Amino acid sequence: MPAFYDPYIATSLDSGNHYVDSYWTAGTSVASQAQSSALPKQAEIVVVGAGYTGLSCAYELSQRYQRQVVLLEANQPGWGCSSRNAGFVLRGTGRLGLSQLKARFGLELAQLFHQEYGLALQRLKDLVAVGNIDCQAQTPGYLKIAHTVKQAQLLQQQAERLQRDFAYAVSFLDQTALQACINSPGAFGALRLPDCYGINPFLLLRGLAGLAERSGVKLFANTSLQAINHTGAGYQLTTSAGSLHCEKLVLATNAYTPKNILPELNRGCLPVLSSIIVTRPLTASELSACGLTPGFMAMDTRALKYYYRLLPDNRVLFGGRSAISGADLAKPHYPAQLRQALWQTLPALQGIDYQYHWAGWVGVSYDDLPRIAQTSEGIYYAAGYCGSGVSYSLLAGQRLAEKLMGETLPPLPLYQSPLQPFPFTRGRRLAQYAYYQWAQFADRFLS
Repeated sequence: MPAFYDPYIATSLDSGNHYVDSYWTAGTSVASQAQSSALPKQAEIVVVGAGYTGLSCAYELSQRYQRQVVLLEANQPGWGCSSRNAGFVLRGTGRLGLSQLKARFGLELAQLFHQEYGLALQRLKDLVAVGNIDCQAQTPGYLKIAHTVKQAQLLQQQAERLQRDFAYAVSFLDQTALQACINSPGAFGALRLPDCYGINPFLLLRGLAGLAERSGVKLFANTSLQAINHTGAGYQLTTSAGSLHCEKLVLATNAYTPKNILPELNRGCLPVLSSIIVTRPLTASELSACGLTPGFMAMDTRALKYYYRLLPDNRVLFGGRSAISGADLAKPHYPAQLRQALWQTLPALQGIDYQYHWAGWVGVSYDDLPRIAQTSEGIYYAAGYCGSGVSYSLLAGQRLAEKLMGETLPPLPLYQSPLQPFPFTRGRRLAQYAYYQWAQFADRFLS
């Protein structure tokens, strides 16, 4: 079995890797995409990374601006996080909620963030409609569940602020009302967000890839970027399929960027592993015992959060943080830890094992906000969604295209500055380990 790719230490990303085995890819035709033509020697615009961001960006450049776009993907489209995520379509990105954004930037700018996040939801809906993509969208309604009484009180206060400051139609469910949604001893109240929902992320990915290609994008799978040479008149790219010169270059590789490809991106985006398990289909009696209903989707208030949802075929998906390094991911401790957390969250499932387990990298930024930016050498990139990018990554692709074409973007910090480098870059994983230890203590004794 090949070693799990770790962008924190890897200097290159091999091509030809199959999709990770997951619930999303099981029983689905995922044959490797054959190249219909040789890699061109020249291109107007090259986008690297055929995940949600890269596909959205390439589609926008080709469809809206009528530009010639070559899209390079080291493996198959969406091989990284776009085919591995949990399918949570949220109104937001990064790790800062609207109240935190208000505290950091003021109410007016926080309201602009809220508006931008609404546009991200609309971007997804528009692309799904244009591409006629069946991504198994579930009934809207997402719960942020308090894991302590104190957190429930804070969520109730948050609901009042969101209603007042943002006219956001959220609602607070006390512990009694929450029992109609979930039977869990660790659920003390919840904030309900009405416009968030679950999808099948792999079906969305495949639909977006088809949409991009139909718009004229030249997609080259199994073509990994190995080196970038800034020529002054563009960029000479060395790839696994040959050399290519382009006038403009976009990196939409987020957490999967090898460390030597773009050091500025590596220093500002920490790859963090998130793992997911999925159970067998639950019986009617098991569902009733859990209290789960179709479309259920939730995340808790822990510092090291657990997220979970009921899938259309009545399986439970359950995810959370995992190993720190790729080398440690194969240890059975990590899926077993998720299974134990699932049983604690839903005691009615005690003894039910998982049938699927997989993991992927999310890109975490130093200040908890992503960036759509340009390097000193003119390379465009988007990164740092902090694991909340299903909807926003599609808008990020659009904003990347607009930025490249000289459009004026909304006056948000997301678009006004590059990623901030982590201090003591080489010690990030040691700091990550220390944070995990502190967070476990805080979740148990302080929250």
